Amino acid sequence: MPVRVAKFRIGQVVRHRFFPFRGVIYDVDPEFSNAEDWYQAIPEEIRPRKDQPFYHLYAENEQSCYEAYVSEQNLLADGEHGPVRHPMVKQAFSTLTDGCYAMAMGNPAQNPN
Repeated sequence: MPVRVAKFRIGQVVRHRFFPFRGVIYDVDPEFSNAEDWYQAIPEEIRPRKDQPFYHLYAENEQSCYEAYVSEQNLLADGEHGPVRHPMVKQAFSTLTDGCYAMAMGNPAQNPN
């Protein structure tokens, strides 16, 4: 079975291909790893394949901040290069350079022991 390499990386600012939100990637699943009822709730005509990376995002739109779970096929690199206002971004990451946040020192994700 071929190994999939994620197109995007943790800390990268991305936007959804179809819906008006953007966010910072904080985790990656090599393939779909969410609840089946969540997957089935997506309309069939836009339902993504399961055999691709799925990304956990600290997301924002004009109205709110939230967490999102998005397939690789539905993400694009963000062209704004501006900060994401989700409150967890300041806790998990530090500086923003060229559309990518650096992991904050002391972030548990850096030391999974």
